[in-house]
Amino acid sequence: MLLERLFRTRPAVSAGRALYESVVAQSRAPALYADLAVPDTVEGRFEAYSLHVVLLLDRLRAADAQGRDDAREVSQALFDTYVKALDHALREMGVGDLSVGKKMRRLGEAFYGRGKSYEAAFAALPDEAPLQALIGRTVYAGVEAPPVERLAAYVLAERAALATLPLEPLLAGEVAWKPL
Repeated sequence: MLLERLFRTRPAVSAGRALYESVVAQSRAPALYADLAVPDTVEGRFEAYSLHVVLLLDRLRAADAQGRDDAREVSQALFDTYVKALDHALREMGVGDLSVGKKMRRLGEAFYGRGKSYEAAFAALPDEAPLQALIGRTVYAGVEAPPVERLAAYVLAERAALATLPLEPLLAGEVAWKPL
């Protein structure tokens, strides 16, 4: 009984993992690539995963700002799960052990940069120009005539939907993404 309590996964960690699984499912939705033209490349998938993680972190940060420490714990667990998944993906792609650290550092810097940029774009709302510019230079880098406005509309709709979700299910790892 004591050992069971010692080695039991903390609820915040379980919730963070469940939220990440929902990010993976939403980021793999075929419509994201077919209808919204997100490039089906390693870089495009990184951007899709990162975007959805940022949306959840944005929602959880709002709860944390209201004094909900449990939201901070779930945010950290979501981020940790995301980083572990990136590490695992690099290794699955055949990146050598000596190179993983360097690549993870670059991916971490990219993610933090994206997070800060999305935060600034959200702060600029209702002006959507910063969000559209960010999406154009990150998600659609190198894509001719991308549907930036449509992806920005999707991002804003998801953000609005997440803002209306009750906090308790979210802190339990349950999230309902809007269908694409």
